[in-house]
Amino acid sequence: MDRRVFLKSGAAGALALALAPGSISAASKGRSSVPAAFSKAAPLAGSYDIVVCGGGPAGFIAATAAARKGAKTAIIERYGFLGGMATMGYVAPISEFAFNGERVIGGLPWEFVQRLEALGGATVQWPKGNVDFDIELYKLCAQRMVLEAGVDLYMHSSLIGCEMQDGTITSVIIENKNGLESLAARRFIDATGDADLAWLAGVPMQSNGEGEVQPSSFCFVLSGVDTDSPLLQRYMYHSGKKGSSECKPIREKLLEINGLPDFGGPWFNSVMHKGSVAVNITRAAVDSTDNRNFTGAECRLREDIFKFTEALRSVAPEFSNCYVSSTAPQAGIRESRRIKGVHTVTADEYVAGEHYPDSVSRGAHQIDMHSSKGTGQVLIKLQQAAYMPYRAMIAGGFPNLIVAGRCISADRKALASLRVQASCMGMGQAAGMAAAQSISEGCNVQDIHTATLVDSLKEAGAIL
Repeated sequence: MDRRVFLKSGAAGALALALAPGSISAASKGRSSVPAAFSKAAPLAGSYDIVVCGGGPAGFIAATAAARKGAKTAIIERYGFLGGMATMGYVAPISEFAFNGERVIGGLPWEFVQRLEALGGATVQWPKGNVDFDIELYKLCAQRMVLEAGVDLYMHSSLIGCEMQDGTITSVIIENKNGLESLAARRFIDATGDADLAWLAGVPMQSNGEGEVQPSSFCFVLSGVDTDSPLLQRYMYHSGKKGSSECKPIREKLLEINGLPDFGGPWFNSVMHKGSVAVNITRAAVDSTDNRNFTGAECRLREDIFKFTEALRSVAPEFSNCYVSSTAPQAGIRESRRIKGVHTVTADEYVAGEHYPDSVSRGAHQIDMHSSKGTGQVLIKLQQAAYMPYRAMIAGGFPNLIVAGRCISADRKALASLRVQASCMGMGQAAGMAAAQSISEGCNVQDIHTATLVDSLKEAGAIL
């Protein structure tokens, strides 16, 4: 019987004192293998049917879906709130629930939107079904949904390792103010965005192609803005009725300023409060899975936030009195690790709207490739609403792991659409229900009856 623990290398080094001398074999970078004795330093905090790693759009929906199916479920989140890129990255709006005016994503994701709307924290923009939202009410609404479902929350907790036995993940190791803890489960869902759990477990990853990734953007909120101005009323929305998502007059003036860093858009997004807008303009190609690289990039981007704020004051009267009222807890990430799954979704099949026998979620956003350098952007319209197969959420040889969100198995172009929040929420619902079904059927996640899964998703409101 092969029983081993895999840790992030930094965690392995830091924990050497907790173990017998010489018991750690750590690589200089990456994951490290540690003997089972390590588990003594991480006492069991709970045993579950399903543990979800990551509380973003895919994660909190996955946890809610699993718990509603009767599975004892826990969710691990490194921040003190849920919402992922929406609430820790200020990525707005929630895109997109509809294609050509017809909603294609339903079920729990749409329930969340309706509940947020009832709180006064969301407005749906048609025909694309983009959702403007209040960041703080998003956090509250997501928290309510998971708690009402009976999910146990492990907030302020970092995933640092996993224990495996004969190729199956038996527990994950987290670090928080209680110290080191482990959570055991029968099934695990990786909704970390960066495929952290899958990577720790040894799931093969796709290459990003010569190291190129779409840039990260450090989003922020500007207040003191004339949001009633005709210009912003035309350009602050992203569904076609009120104008382009790109504020062209301001963009042209910014391009004339010497010394400004690379930028995208600029895109100005509603935060549901008069006088304030969320701004998506900064960009830097960065490896979000490398701590030093990401830290350095965020420091540069924070400087850029204030450079762009000063520039906006000078080029547009709508921003003449603006100030930075809030910066996101972290830069937003468009692309990082992706697993090599049983099936890899390609851009050709995605754009064509290929329908798979195991289609479990949808995508409506156009392919949106941001250049790693410069201000370029490639947009490819979908021929029809796209589908995501369950096979792209699982990897061969890992019998109790499902992946949901931007780290599923897809090529770079397909990723440039399916990474958006509404699509990730749909994948989260599928992951949570599939994990629960695999337990009830008594089989590996690769062997579930996908026709039953599809029928269950439809009964829950998914539009497949």
